[in-house]
Amino acid sequence: MKSTGRPHVKVCCIQSVEEVALAVRYGAAAIGLVSAMPSGPGPIPEDLIASITPTVPPGVDTFLLTCKQRPEEVIDQQRRTKVNTIQLVDRFPVDGYPLLRRALPGIRIVQVIHVRGEEAFAEASAVAGYVDAILLDSGNLSIQIKELGGTGRVHDWAVSRKIRQTVDVPVFLAGGLTAENVCEAVHQVGPYAVDVCSGVRTNGRLDEDKLTRFFAAVNSIPKGDWHVPLTA
Repeated sequence: MKSTGRPHVKVCCIQSVEEVALAVRYGAAAIGLVSAMPSGPGPIPEDLIASITPTVPPGVDTFLLTCKQRPEEVIDQQRRTKVNTIQLVDRFPVDGYPLLRRALPGIRIVQVIHVRGEEAFAEASAVAGYVDAILLDSGNLSIQIKELGGTGRVHDWAVSRKIRQTVDVPVFLAGGLTAENVCEAVHQVGPYAVDVCSGVRTNGRLDEDKLTRFFAAVNSIPKGDWHVPLTA
């Protein structure tokens, strides 16, 4: 997660090699590949993820989104898919992070925190020392079928800003971002990067017009609104 001097955008819910090429052409610094989930858009089979990963150009990070909560299962997923970043979308046992580190040297770990109130601040602070980055999203872990991403909902950016100001790792901002609101979101939160899924899709497909408008908006954001911590 090195600073490139340009905004970092992760395009998530990638479905194919063609979508990788489209996202990268517009400037994606990372792509998200969603494995099996209890709900939400974008899951694809692990064998498809494994076939997409080698086609991603050098310098573009490959994120595997996983809801697994047992370290050994996450380790097996990474070894099958060969991604360079693990995105844990559900709560993960604190003693599991060192196991991932030992088993997967060089693989980055990103923990998702679902911002539903001030309690997210404590959750983020508790895990920041174990991970390479935190991603703030708008899911809901308290309902029967968990929402772990891709909701298209905006959360409380004031809480997200408080988290970003406190933790010492890069913060990705997700949750209902579109071409129309991404400038204000970045201005309010000051993240390291933004993460978009539904905001650049139509009927589940990556929409080139929406991508064009989203990246145009992102590229118009003043450099001072982005926050790159020393650990990035």
